[in-house]
Amino acid sequence: MRRYLMEIFLHKEFKKKYKKLRKEERLKFKERRDLFLKNPLHQILNNHELSGKNKKYRSINITGDLRVIYEPVGKDRVLFITIDTHSNLYR
Repeated sequence: MRRYLMEIFLHKEFKKKYKKLRKEERLKFKERRDLFLKNPLHQILNNHELSGKNKKYRSINITGDLRVIYEPVGKDRVLFITIDTHSNLYR
């Protein structure tokens, strides 16, 4: 199994939206973040490329509806851009 040493940076938009999450959502985010750090391609995360105007970004699942949009910014470095529901992110 490959060992990942991922470094995560947080965009100001992400920080703003994270503060608005419910306690349960924050806990779930921390679980998924830790999983992402160990293996960013873990099946549970459903890590996938976005398309169209968002093609430089990727998305991971936090809960059934909550997603994190991130941008790879180098080898083993990512910038978490935002966190929100699927419907709010893809209007």
